[in-house]
Amino acid sequence: MQAIRKCVIPAAGFGTRFLPATKALPKEMFPIIDKPVMQYLVEEAIAAGCTDIIIVTGRSKRAIEDHFDSNFELEERLDKSGKFEYLKTVRGLNDMANIVYVRQPYPKGDGDAILRTKNLIGDEPFLVLFGDDIIDHEVGAASQLVQAYEEKKATVICTVQVDDERVHNYGILETNMGGEYIFPVSKFLEKPQPSETKFRNANIGKYVLTPDIFSYLERSTPLHGDGETRLIDAFELMRKEKDIYWVSAMWTRYDTGSKTGFLKVCIAHGMKREDMKEDLLEFMKQYL
Repeated sequence: MQAIRKCVIPAAGFGTRFLPATKALPKEMFPIIDKPVMQYLVEEAIAAGCTDIIIVTGRSKRAIEDHFDSNFELEERLDKSGKFEYLKTVRGLNDMANIVYVRQPYPKGDGDAILRTKNLIGDEPFLVLFGDDIIDHEVGAASQLVQAYEEKKATVICTVQVDDERVHNYGILETNMGGEYIFPVSKFLEKPQPSETKFRNANIGKYVLTPDIFSYLERSTPLHGDGETRLIDAFELMRKEKDIYWVSAMWTRYDTGSKTGFLKVCIAHGMKREDMKEDLLEFMKQYL
C-alpha cells in the first residue's frame, strides 16, 4: 500500500458569493485573522503526511502563487527593522512543501479540476482538499481520512452531520451497514429533501482518492449536457464496482464558502488567541 504523499487543492472557482471582493482577490486568500484559507489547507495536508501540493488555479489567482513564493524586498525590510518574528513566518512559507500549479482554463466542474492533475498524480492514492471547509480539531480531518484509507485501502469521503433544514444544500451519503466511524457508501443523494432520506451525513470537500478515480471521471464526463465533469458522478460509477467509504468523526466544521461561515471561523480563531481574546470578547458584550 502506497503512502499518501500528494494533495490536490482545487482553487480555480470564481468565488461568486463573495463578489465584489473576489473580482481581484482569490477567495482562498481571504485571511482568517492573519493567515489565508489556502495556508490552512496546505498545513492540513502537510500534517497528514503530504510532501507534494498540487494547486489547481485559474485566472486572477496569481496571489496564491505569490503567497508561497519568496519576497526579497519584504524579507530585507523586516530583517533591517528587527521584526524577526514576522520574518520567520514569511520565510517559512517558501519551504512548507513542494508546491506546483496547474491551470484550469475554463470552469468545467470539480471533477475536471482533479482530472487535470492526472499526469502529476500517476498511480498513487492522493488527498483532495477544497477551500470551503475548515475543520477545527486536535487531529485534522485530512489526517483522519488518511488513517481511514490505511485501514480500508479505498476511497474515503469526509462527512459532517447537518440538521433537517440544511439537508437540501448537500450531497447526502447513505449506508446499509453499521460501523464505528467508517461506513461503506450504499447510495449518493444529490441535495435531497429531508423526507427522502433518514441520513444526515453531508459530503464536504475533503477526500482520499485512489488513482482509478481518473478513469471514472473520464467516463462520467458525457453524463451532463453542460460539459462539466462532476466528482459525485464519478463516485456513483465507482460505487457500483468498488467499495467507497465515508468517515464521520468528531470535529467542528466551518463553511468558509459562505459569508456567515467565514465570519464564524474568524471569531472562533480570534477567541483562541491571547492577543485578541479579551478585546474581542469585550466588543461582543458591548455589541450584544
